[in-house]
Amino acid sequence: MVNQTLDEKSLKIADIQSKHQDELLSLSNVVGVAIGNKVKDGVETKKPVLSILVTHKLDPSLLSQKDLINQKIGGIETDVVEVGTLFAGNAFCEAQKEETETLDTTQAGSFSPSLTKRIRPAMGGFSVGHYKITAGTLGTCCYDLSPFPSKPGSYYILSNNHVLANSNDARIGDPILQPGPYDGGQYPRDMIARLSRYIPIKFIDGDNAPCNYVDAAIAEGNLQDLNREIFWGGHVKRLYTAPKVGDIVQKAGRTTGFTTGKVTNINATVNVNYGGGKIAKFCRQIITTDMSAGGDSGSLVCDTNEGAVGLLFAGSATRTIVNNILYVQSLLRVRVTEI
Repeated sequence: MVNQTLDEKSLKIADIQSKHQDELLSLSNVVGVAIGNKVKDGVETKKPVLSILVTHKLDPSLLSQKDLINQKIGGIETDVVEVGTLFAGNAFCEAQKEETETLDTTQAGSFSPSLTKRIRPAMGGFSVGHYKITAGTLGTCCYDLSPFPSKPGSYYILSNNHVLANSNDARIGDPILQPGPYDGGQYPRDMIARLSRYIPIKFIDGDNAPCNYVDAAIAEGNLQDLNREIFWGGHVKRLYTAPKVGDIVQKAGRTTGFTTGKVTNINATVNVNYGGGKIAKFCRQIITTDMSAGGDSGSLVCDTNEGAVGLLFAGSATRTIVNNILYVQSLLRVRVTEI
């Protein structure tokens, strides 16, 4: 299994994190543990710490003794960070319907950043989805991982499992629509590909909480219908597999269009809510400032030099969660770069 490259200080924090994260995740309100920088009086410092991510901060007097978080764990300073509940981005329709119903006439004619139209060849950033879901985002197009030179033979769109494989509830060969069903996509008129491979999501079951590394899937389509360009982002030139806290990243997504964010945490282990009482633990994740909304799931996050960082799949009102691209490529056996 691949590893993110960490400096000496981060490696020490990661070691303490691995020893204590299950215990920490069992505490009230805790949804994640990661490496980050200390935030003091609302300002991020340069001091690396073990970040404890909570849905909301509570006064210590309201917590039981067992739920209190020590200021240091294993000699490493901790920092409690409020991030809200982390949701996989597959349940956004009701919020959007409510927004549409309350839209007044002065807003109705305003411009939108959303990338919801039908487009051929389809490129990264636009609406896509399994025929039974609402809609997500096409991250980019890719092909089988094989040594150069070669004739790939198959070409794919890359997105999340919950976008292309309906959170495991799909069959290989199922139709994928562009745009997604919520945006008017219909079968067979708008079918762009068929589900080819996906990494099953392993949900928490009692005390069994296996690590997931990606929420990812690919669907095979005709080369003439697929464009490896990312809208407003260009072509992926390389992989940037070891992002650092403070790095600036960008993405194009179905709902919020082109946005940028800053990496706040690396090596994150987080519990992500998939709705219906289903929660999955994800390990070795990248966390950024808020740069997405429901429907942006599947967006390919890149640095500012066209280096692929990861696959966006979840978030909250203040944070976005990203699978490291090295895991995505390795587990799906695809290549997203030009070389």
